[in-house]
Amino acid sequence: MKYMIMMFGGLGETLANRSPEWISGMQKLMMEIDGELRENGELLASDALVDPAQATTVRFHNGAPLPTDGPFAEVKESLAGFWIVDVSEERAIEIASRAVAYIEFPMEVRRLMDHQPPQS
Repeated sequence: MKYMIMMFGGLGETLANRSPEWISGMQKLMMEIDGELRENGELLASDALVDPAQATTVRFHNGAPLPTDGPFAEVKESLAGFWIVDVSEERAIEIASRAVAYIEFPMEVRRLMDHQPPQS
């Protein structure tokens, strides 16, 4: 099965309260997990995302799509990065749990839909 493991992180202030050693340790752990997933052939895709202040949100407003800058101010956590892996559900949860134990931010594990064509 294919799963997307999504890492959510706090904005600015949350990381500002972390020591340089913690930030370095977090980066090291993420690179370590990423390397293991690649080496094991479990990783299909991964990437980090830029700060959400650089995002554009497109909403349907007054009958038309309307792009606006960045997220709303009440956003406390945003999608920071992701892995797409081809593993069992238990393994996907194990991967996320390993990261969450260190970063203390939530991660979401969600199975990708199976898009196989119907068999005739």
